[in-house]
Amino acid sequence: MRPRRSLAAAVGLVAASALALSGCASETQAADGATPSANASGATDEFPLTIEHGLGETTIEEAPERVATWGWGSTEAAIAAGVYPVAVAEQTWTVGEGNLLPWVEEAYDEAGVDHPTVLTDAEAGASVPYEEFAAAEPDVIVATYSGITQEQYDLLSEIAPVVAYPETPWQTPWDEIITATANGLGRSAAGEAKVEEINQYLADEAEAHPEFADKTFAAIVDSPDEGLVYVYRADDPRAGFLEGLGMETAPAVEELAPDDGEFFYTLSYEELDKLESDVVVAYTYTEEAAEALPTKKELQALPAVKDGMVVQQIGTVAVSAVSPPTALSVQYPEGMPKLIEALAATITE
Repeated sequence: MRPRRSLAAAVGLVAASALALSGCASETQAADGATPSANASGATDEFPLTIEHGLGETTIEEAPERVATWGWGSTEAAIAAGVYPVAVAEQTWTVGEGNLLPWVEEAYDEAGVDHPTVLTDAEAGASVPYEEFAAAEPDVIVATYSGITQEQYDLLSEIAPVVAYPETPWQTPWDEIITATANGLGRSAAGEAKVEEINQYLADEAEAHPEFADKTFAAIVDSPDEGLVYVYRADDPRAGFLEGLGMETAPAVEELAPDDGEFFYTLSYEELDKLESDVVVAYTYTEEAAEALPTKKELQALPAVKDGMVVQQIGTVAVSAVSPPTALSVQYPEGMPKLIEALAATITE
């Protein structure tokens, strides 16, 4: 997943015009004739419920039956809680326009649920397709790991109650993406159970790989066109999953970070010698770039790369499965299992 920025969008739409389009909503049905999202009977929490989040407070009067998701990971979190959204944000960079992420598509197909409407997201969340949201007629909109602004939140709230990120755009920890989504759907127990399942998976992998213990890492994306690398900070979910394996974010990652509240920062090639770590985890988008990266002259300034301690996750789907992982992608074969195998092979050489 490419680094995501919290960008302000110019909103040229009033909520009333979005709502006027709700009459042309999709009538997508599940295989058994029910709506694809959860029925009210599937909820375990008492309604109405009130959710506090980074953009305000949202009250949901009754268990939602038509759910829309926005951003990253909330679709998978909803499915893990037993809810199949009727509308989801597109992931054009990973799988192309109008397609679903493979682990999401697999979940719908295995459940016998018709695929959801794919909401246009041409600017990585910077703009919001209000008309498309309105046409989907959601009972609730879940954006627990997103970059929606206050203005976007206010406009979306005219369409349906919105559950936004708990505190900061694009910085929700992986476990809170799951629990905040499940809480907004009235399925808190399911969210907690999924978090426990993933934590157990990570603990099992950490036990199976004692070589990971206390190894420091820096997670990066090389951007040769810009002459710099993106560095993910310790609070980012990518780092959280690696730390769950027993590794540690290298102290240099935070020492070099600016005080700007972002989940990543950039370093020019001339500064890379400062980023000291035992291992570099590089998210690389093409086989060609991956082949060149270990011996790339500019990246030799990274101490770990110079020492041959670089682990790459290669290809848009494989990168998306771990950058960051979601409730469904964490055990996807091309996701954490592949990354863990590569880490083990590199660290034990």
